Amino acid sequence: MREKVRRAHPVKAGVFDVKHSPGGMMDVEFAVQTIVLAESGAHAELLDDVGNIALLRRAEAAGLLGAGIGSAAADAYRDLRRAQHQARLDEQPTQIDPDAMAEQKSAVLALWRAVFG
Repeated sequence: MREKVRRAHPVKAGVFDVKHSPGGMMDVEFAVQTIVLAESGAHAELLDDVGNIALLRRAEAAGLLGAGIGSAAADAYRDLRRAQHQARLDEQPTQIDPDAMAEQKSAVLALWRAVFG
């Protein structure tokens, strides 16, 4: 499904799209959905409608993610959303210099590896 969505939203070479590039917001959203679907039966705290940031922190607190992975991904997601909102308010593209969000991308990719291997 992730690749299908990516094909529908192509990213120019040499830029980082805060939503659709690997390490972007969409990866966080898919990872959180997977955690909730796979683990909420045993972890009712994942059933609350509290948003991706809180769910990442709850998943880490429940031991479903390694130490620091959930909180780093939550912080990265917040930064990515902020960048997306600012770009849209300024009527600017959400495809940016990849170095501008390198740390956030790294945190999201670590989350992806933790969830999907």
